[in-house]
Amino acid sequence: MRRSLSSLVRPARGFCTKPEKIVASVLFERLPVVIPKIDPVVYAFQEFSFRWCQQYRRRYPDEFLDKSNARGKGDYQIDYVPAPRITEADKTNDRKSLQRALDRRLYLLLYGNAYGSPAANPVWHFPEKVYESEETLRKCAESALESVLGELSHTYFVGNAPMGHTVIQQTEDSAEVPLFKRFFFKSQVIATNKFNIRKCKDFVWVTKDELLEYFPEQAEFLNKMIIS
Repeated sequence: MRRSLSSLVRPARGFCTKPEKIVASVLFERLPVVIPKIDPVVYAFQEFSFRWCQQYRRRYPDEFLDKSNARGKGDYQIDYVPAPRITEADKTNDRKSLQRALDRRLYLLLYGNAYGSPAANPVWHFPEKVYESEETLRKCAESALESVLGELSHTYFVGNAPMGHTVIQQTEDSAEVPLFKRFFFKSQVIATNKFNIRKCKDFVWVTKDELLEYFPEQAEFLNKMIIS
């Protein structure tokens, strides 16, 4: 892996002779915690399918289905009250909370300095780190996420290979920054609903639709990379 990474670092073409940089970014997501609502068309089909099967089902004797005999002795009934799908964070649009959009995936975005940002101005970006001497590119991505969260005990990296990559070209605002490649790795939240996010000026947890609003110029690329 180290050999393949070093082969990517070659002199950049254009108006800069500095070697190309490689940046590892992390798409850190929280999976849905409740079942998404069923589409009305799907629900109608399931209802029709159930009623159709009921017409041809095998009928059993009433004594076989007697609930009073089937239930065990004692009071074992538990009253189940489902948790609300709309939380207080949904009502207030609190994008710093993981307790929102429970039926959707949420992605972590940071606001601060990012490699390649024009004039070193703070921008919205994913957790990232410039590849230096890590054993693999995934190790670099893990280091990027660890620097933001403090530790990785509640994270799970999906695979060793990146889920996508893009080449960032030079612009007039970033002429001093050479051409560089950004590789995206997927990581998921495990067994927690709160993180101590640090080393940034601000952060948000957003859905895919909200995420695309932060990156209008890269919306097409991100929409293809993020399939959820």
